[in-house]
Amino acid sequence: MTDIKDLPKKSGPSGGWGSMKGIKRIHAESHADPAAFDTLRRQNKPGGFMCSSCAFPKPANYKPFEFCENGAKATLWEQTRDRCTPEFWEHHTVESLKDWTDHELESTGRLTAPMRYDAATDRYVEVTWDEAFQGIAATLNRLPADDVVFYSSGHAGLEASYLYALLARLHGTNNLPQSSNMCHETTSVGLKKVIGSPVGTVIWDDIDATDCYFFFGQNPGTNSPRFLHWLKELKDRGGKIVTFNPVREQGLISFVNPQSPVDMATGRETVISDQYHQVRAGGDVAAILGMCKAVIEVDDEAARTGGELVIDHDFIAEHTTGFDTFIDFARRTHWSDIEHHSGLAEADLRAAAAVYMEHDRVIGVYGMGLTQHAHGALNIAMLVNFLCLRGNIGKTGAGVCPIRGHSNVQGQRTVGIAEKAGLVPMDKLRELFGFEPPQEDGTHIVDAVEGLIDGRIKGFVSLGGNLARAVPDQKRMEAAWARQELTVMISTKLNRSHLFPGRDAYILPCLSRAEIDEQATGNQVITVEDSFSHIHGSTGKRTPASPKLKSELEIVARIGKASLPPNPKVRWDDWIGDYGLVRDLIEATYPDDFRDFNERMFEPGGFWRGVPARDRIWKTESGKAEITTPPQLTSLGYGEKDGRYRLITMRSNDQFNTTIYGYSDRFRGIEGTRDVLLMNQMDMAELNLIKGDKVAMVSDYDDGEDRRLGGLSVIPFDLPRGTVGSYYPECNVLIAISHHDELSKTPASKSVPVRIERDGLAQS
Repeated sequence: MTDIKDLPKKSGPSGGWGSMKGIKRIHAESHADPAAFDTLRRQNKPGGFMCSSCAFPKPANYKPFEFCENGAKATLWEQTRDRCTPEFWEHHTVESLKDWTDHELESTGRLTAPMRYDAATDRYVEVTWDEAFQGIAATLNRLPADDVVFYSSGHAGLEASYLYALLARLHGTNNLPQSSNMCHETTSVGLKKVIGSPVGTVIWDDIDATDCYFFFGQNPGTNSPRFLHWLKELKDRGGKIVTFNPVREQGLISFVNPQSPVDMATGRETVISDQYHQVRAGGDVAAILGMCKAVIEVDDEAARTGGELVIDHDFIAEHTTGFDTFIDFARRTHWSDIEHHSGLAEADLRAAAAVYMEHDRVIGVYGMGLTQHAHGALNIAMLVNFLCLRGNIGKTGAGVCPIRGHSNVQGQRTVGIAEKAGLVPMDKLRELFGFEPPQEDGTHIVDAVEGLIDGRIKGFVSLGGNLARAVPDQKRMEAAWARQELTVMISTKLNRSHLFPGRDAYILPCLSRAEIDEQATGNQVITVEDSFSHIHGSTGKRTPASPKLKSELEIVARIGKASLPPNPKVRWDDWIGDYGLVRDLIEATYPDDFRDFNERMFEPGGFWRGVPARDRIWKTESGKAEITTPPQLTSLGYGEKDGRYRLITMRSNDQFNTTIYGYSDRFRGIEGTRDVLLMNQMDMAELNLIKGDKVAMVSDYDDGEDRRLGGLSVIPFDLPRGTVGSYYPECNVLIAISHHDELSKTPASKSVPVRIERDGLAQS
């Protein structure tokens, strides 16, 4: 363990003036409309606009500025004055744009008109909306239903998402993969297996009442900066934070509150983590087991001597199964094995366990550092084990808290975007819409990509996103994407997926969430669900970037109207005119979650749709929380080997998912480039590398495919031995689509096996 006081602060604290400067720079570089500042003023407030960036909840008692640096960047980036008009294509072919960076593509500005790809000229050309809908319908109806995939990112609201899922099922398929397949599907599957609920159990009451956080593989400084305010409040009231992360992230080290005049004037920092443990990539299973073992040993000694027990045996007896097998395993596991697999010392894990035992109300927070491994679901099961030892699920101030990365990624699942037929109330759809919904499971994103590569999938409709860039096996994916019969991209800006058009290819430009959505009954409201399972209404006020833009809901509905036979119960035109009618349908389909939906959507802080596990209702096979005995001490799907490194793919401070705002990753001291490889200095010395040397990473995954990413500058960085880091999505070229979590199929992007080469020669 490194004591937090000893950590260097080369980049300065998170928040503070650095955050303000980052926002100012993106405002200038994005050529944002001055009115965007009014949008920021309303952002994440009741009756206002819900940020399209991360899914961190929106509080009822909001602050004057309820947005973070990344949320501001997302808004400014989307509210640019730049426009990518049809005239752009008079000067550029699709092929010529393939050398452009992701940042350059999006910097062309907002898309303004529907476009169709013309293979003869290798350009997109403007079409009318009716021409686009009729063309899409003709190809959709020519293709077998299960040959087409209806993919969605987490951007679209609940209303458009509900109709999108209905559109796919009316066409006869459950091919409804979603961006969560690539990040938190491990949460949906893993938590469902062990606590019976596929989402976190924490709500605002718990955040206000907790004594202690344990963080695993989550970086609030970049991915959910508004969380830092509540971490500061915990520290101000004397709480503790213990962090496990291979990368020393500035947001978990120190924070200057940008909304405090005193802190901004004096530079007063709040130390966030009381302990920071740099676990090896893939070592969380062993690290959590080590803490459990320490707790069990203290409890065993108390039982022997008549002291106070530290395990909540009443909770264990009433609410769990599998406890005895697990503690026997923990007792038998040698500390030397735990140290080897975690990369952490026994004394440090005991110190972390001591903090756990000192606090009555503990929240376990995690991100993709736990989910994106070949055994990511085991990571989550181990975290649940840890929390269950002291009854820290289902009581105020405690619980399991996954932090989702996209604003409505959880909500889209809630309203039916799911490839698993068993997750959707098909009987309700049958009753409401008078058709027979498909009963066979559809494609997960992994299945979809494999289907593209082998030619089984022939069409993709994408409600948002940049899928060709976001998924593993990027080079194979790009080639396969362009072989399709149909590609439809519903987008706000140009991205790399547009550069690999299918035979019939369309770009359909949509409104941003901040823009006015004027329909027959006036400006429409959309709704989103946050990471705490709260539902919020969102109203756009900005003038649309182009009069030719349509809302995501209208685009979905008009594709449905053009491609499906008339059905008196499927009222596309009425739904376009009044989104409240769609909310009535959502309530009718999911009455327990969405009671009085239209009346409650602007409730301050959102209305909670309920999570059974928070009430200690365990919808598992046993009817109890499942305590899991791990079959191995690592979340890796491969063994150790000389010359093999574990690559962590990371986001910079200047990006959101595949959107690259710029080239300043100030927390890591990297400026002007993304072509870097972060390495432990001892690993560098072993390979005879010095700072600035050019290297390539080569996949060491055993499937016979050649995967390589070159032109990387080596940068010494504080990482565990054997762990290296580089940026997503560039590193997707190194990840095999078949390398994923066993239960959820989430790509194993946080433990990619690679070798490092220099001058074309393998280093060993």
